[in-house]
Amino acid sequence: MPLRLGFTFTPSMPPERLRPVARAVEAAGLDELWVWEDCFTESGIASAALALGATERITVGIGLLPAPLRNVALTAMELATLERAIPGRLIGGVGHGVQSWMAQVGARVESPVTLLREYSRALRRLLDGEMVTVDGRYVHLDGVQLGWPPEARLPLMIGGGGPVTLRLAGELGDGTLLAGGLSIADVQQAAGLSRDGGRGDRPLVATVSRIAGDAETVASRLREFEAAGATTVSMLAGVDGEDDGGDADEYIAFLGREVRPLLAG
Repeated sequence: MPLRLGFTFTPSMPPERLRPVARAVEAAGLDELWVWEDCFTESGIASAALALGATERITVGIGLLPAPLRNVALTAMELATLERAIPGRLIGGVGHGVQSWMAQVGARVESPVTLLREYSRALRRLLDGEMVTVDGRYVHLDGVQLGWPPEARLPLMIGGGGPVTLRLAGELGDGTLLAGGLSIADVQQAAGLSRDGGRGDRPLVATVSRIAGDAETVASRLREFEAAGATTVSMLAGVDGEDDGGDADEYIAFLGREVRPLLAG
């Protein structure tokens, strides 16, 4: 599969910019738009709904929903609702969240990885339409089943940066989501850890800071990320993870008009 090229809408941009940015991503011919859920800025579910409603073709990914903040049954209900209403264009994403933020809302747990493991397993089963009963350390469900599960398998990515979480993503996720402005070395290491946990053919989404230079330079750099193991590179409009989105439309148009044709070739 050729490298997929996307754009990341970060919560540093105000919510009213989301629909115009989503339309710009689609008009530019990019493959994916990724939205973030950061405390205490913007909701991943609401953002995905807005982006899906504003477009007709692109895939919309959520990177990521923090497990401690959301009951797993509620997450399953919301993802299933979006997938049923606008099928085939959503990718879910869950992780253990930023622990300082989880502490701020009283949701921090002693073992974030244990929670993420229990949560991911239960969420996958719920989205697959199963009736789920589980009594884990953190996740407790008693005969819960979605009334309207997705009609086709909804991809569920697991996000993280630490070795244990990346191996968990390889084991349980439909792919691995790497958030933040990453280097090629970061992606290569993460790809190896994800392979350690499971199959080597699962998607790996890397969020990458703006790459300076002309289209040939950017495309060459993106091919290096692909060689390191990324199957999707989702670009930030800013550098070093900082992104105010001031010239997002111009940058998106540049990626679609000049960079993507070079990748396809």
